Amino acid sequence: MPRVGFVSLGCPKALVDSEQVLTRLNSEGYKTVSDYAAADLVIVNTCGFIDEAIDESLEAIGEALAENGRVIVTGCLGAREAGDYVRQRHPRVLAVTGPHAAEEVMAAVHRYLPRVHSPFVDLIPDHGVKLTPSHYAYLKISEGCNHRCSFCIIPSMRGDLVSRPIGEVLREAESLVKAGVRELLVISQDTSAYGVDRRYRTDFVGGRPVRTRLGELARELAALGAWVRLHYVYPYPSIDAILPLMAETTLDGQKRLLPYLDVPFQHASPRILKLMKRPASGEKNIERIQAWRSICPDLTLRSTFIVGFPGETEAEFEELLAFLRTARLDRVGCFAYSPVEGAAANDLPGAVPDAVKEERRERLMAVQAQISEARLRERIGRTIEVIVDDVQDNIAVARSWADAPEIDGLVHIQNGADLRVGQILRVRVVEATEHDLIALRLDDEVIRRNDRQEDT
Repeated sequence: MPRVGFVSLGCPKALVDSEQVLTRLNSEGYKTVSDYAAADLVIVNTCGFIDEAIDESLEAIGEALAENGRVIVTGCLGAREAGDYVRQRHPRVLAVTGPHAAEEVMAAVHRYLPRVHSPFVDLIPDHGVKLTPSHYAYLKISEGCNHRCSFCIIPSMRGDLVSRPIGEVLREAESLVKAGVRELLVISQDTSAYGVDRRYRTDFVGGRPVRTRLGELARELAALGAWVRLHYVYPYPSIDAILPLMAETTLDGQKRLLPYLDVPFQHASPRILKLMKRPASGEKNIERIQAWRSICPDLTLRSTFIVGFPGETEAEFEELLAFLRTARLDRVGCFAYSPVEGAAANDLPGAVPDAVKEERRERLMAVQAQISEARLRERIGRTIEVIVDDVQDNIAVARSWADAPEIDGLVHIQNGADLRVGQILRVRVVEATEHDLIALRLDDEVIRRNDRQEDT
């Protein structure tokens, strides 16, 4: 069998691209290997958004060339200047493609490592090859973005919004759940805009007409029985209609559409948001957050922010800190502004010194650390539902509805030695740290007794 090494960098959307290529490779009889020496060629899926990601991608390409010598490059970095950016730095690469380009990648593989006939192609699972653990998977519902944020070059790499038909998305989701996936993480560049480009066209799901729109998709996914988590959601009014579904519980008491929203606010100053050309920059976000929590008190909100954007004053930064103290977001990531080659923001006046940017980032994260710890302490004594990611010695490492994999916190179950990865169960929170929770597994009778006490 021809052997292919694979290096996957970047965000979950790039991870899905990698999964699609790996699925094609396996279905055509190629074997994927984990070391350079054993590979006939290497594919590197790159990220090209910020300087650190570009450096990491270029380093990964260089390492693959040094260790193997036959390298195909794909991903966002490959979209820069139609691939010339990569070739200028690494002229020995065999081929360069942009993101979401499985066909082009496979064409390059066929050229430099011809496929062989394999009698085992029917052994590839319907849901394809996944790079995530078997109990959760990313579900990409669209590609590209219609927005033109001044700090971002993703539309120039991935193009405008192209939504997948809802029937196609749900068939993939059903296949994943049948294969044992217990958590679906819905991703795209702008999840809230799902279906806009298709004018919310009707598709068929199990013979039923269903519109290609986020609200309908969320309801259909919630009915599959797995956890469903929404990422990259903009605070449009249309999201308001999804909150009642998040607040619902099924007959067995388990949340399906998780009360969790990943909302990239980026800033709080109207002037800075206007300079960023952010969508929904005119929305009354504090009022919207308060309304969401009144509908769904368990709602967890994650967001990211940029500090030190060109022209940001100390007063505007303080406005952002005031927003955080009022919004009391559960999870926050923060980046010091970094110029991205090709981004419109590079031409804005008022560049903030690097030392000031870093100082503001540290101040923001210090404020948020206090908020996050206080939010977590509010859960002490509660019974919550968790999904198990790992078991080490007597402790099970799990996540609650409030924790997306790899970016949020964890729940450490002290008496979880006999739990299984992917198992969903209810635990009692006994302690909280700055980022994580400590919990104990309870039997069903204890849970029912404690829940009755909470109700009274």
